[in-house]
Amino acid sequence: MTSWLSRHRTLKFFAAAALAFGAACSHASDISSVPAASAATAKTIVVLGDSLAAGYGLDRTEAFPALLQGKVNELGLKFQVVNAGLSGDTSAGGLRRLDWLLKRPLDVLVIELGGNDGLRGLSSAALKKNLQSIIERTRAKYPGVKIVLAGMKMPSNFGEYAEQFERVYSELAKEQDVALVPFLLEGVGGRPAMNLPDGIHPTAEGQKVLAENVWRVLKPVLENSSTGG
Repeated sequence: MTSWLSRHRTLKFFAAAALAFGAACSHASDISSVPAASAATAKTIVVLGDSLAAGYGLDRTEAFPALLQGKVNELGLKFQVVNAGLSGDTSAGGLRRLDWLLKRPLDVLVIELGGNDGLRGLSSAALKKNLQSIIERTRAKYPGVKIVLAGMKMPSNFGEYAEQFERVYSELAKEQDVALVPFLLEGVGGRPAMNLPDGIHPTAEGQKVLAENVWRVLKPVLENSSTGG
């Protein structure tokens, strides 16, 4: 496992977590999208996530789902990005919200969940089960859906738990044949300049890096979908 936080930053990270993520839970689930192609012709990308997708501490338009919409528009792709990020959410919470989200047809699902599971020390086996259920239930409702899974990591000094946690994403991507963002917070996690004072949530600049990390994987998925692949 690649170390991405020093012990000092790790302690700060988790000390802040109890307060920051507790407060984040009070944020409502504001499912919104940035205007793109005509709703009548555009396909739908849903980002199912937590405070990282919700843009905690920032304007919603600064969160990476909105930035992805901008990248979609630049290429003239007919997709509309729907931000289903809910601050404080876990993989279990995302699974509970899924049936409601699936009432609206979707073509691409980006799953950005698990950070809060790790922060709370929840079972990596339960995390895998919840994420797998999200994938399987989405495919059952919309068989042609394309799925992108955003990987997360915990600090390496969490030992075996960190290793088990990280493996969840790579194993699921292989077993379920979904596209994988290896580490959503690559270039952001553990870098004070890229995070708000809580040391957890990205700044606007940090969100831009998250968008790039996702876009490298999402772009070919969308291009392939646009050509009927």
